Amino acid sequence: MAKKNKNTESKASETPSPARKRRKPKPNYKKAVMVGVLFLVMLSFILTSIPNFGGSGSKAASVKTPVNSNAPAPRSTTSFTKQGSLTINRQTNPEPLAVDIEVADTEAKRNQGLMFRRHMEPHHGMLFIMERLKEQNFFMRNTYISLDIIYLDENKKIVSIAKNTETLNDNSIPSNGNALYVLEVVAGYSETHGLQVGDQMEWTLD
Repeated sequence: MAKKNKNTESKASETPSPARKRRKPKPNYKKAVMVGVLFLVMLSFILTSIPNFGGSGSKAASVKTPVNSNAPAPRSTTSFTKQGSLTINRQTNPEPLAVDIEVADTEAKRNQGLMFRRHMEPHHGMLFIMERLKEQNFFMRNTYISLDIIYLDENKKIVSIAKNTETLNDNSIPSNGNALYVLEVVAGYSETHGLQVGDQMEWTLD
């Protein structure tokens, strides 16, 4: 039996065997593309679920529009309701004039007046019965119809006439004398029919 050489055996054991090369896996492009497409779909879904993303579209409903205190109030659906008949006896014309009237004889009705109305017939009017005889002041706030405002004293005679009043105006329109009643008719009525200070009115309520 041959004798083993220890030195030779030791060197042989110390010499590393050549490393085995590993094969690199081929990139899976198909899988990467699918993952990318799925990511883009999810991202698109998330972005579209955000309200007004990027500033496009209408404003969010929670944003309040500033209130303009001078803006006209909404249109009223109130229509004319005949509550009485008024007669005007003129000094310059023997033929009396007839007017169908609504009556504002409470604080709430006087405050409302003809506000928000959009139309009134030439033979219609609103009679205001005030609480006491004094100088009266009316205005045209939220009033869309230009009016002739006719002030009457306690004897139902015309004290003054404010003709062709400016609509949607808060300026005071004084009676220029003590008045207990006020008749509002469409603008131009007084001029058309020749009304003047001192003309007499009478009325009956339904």
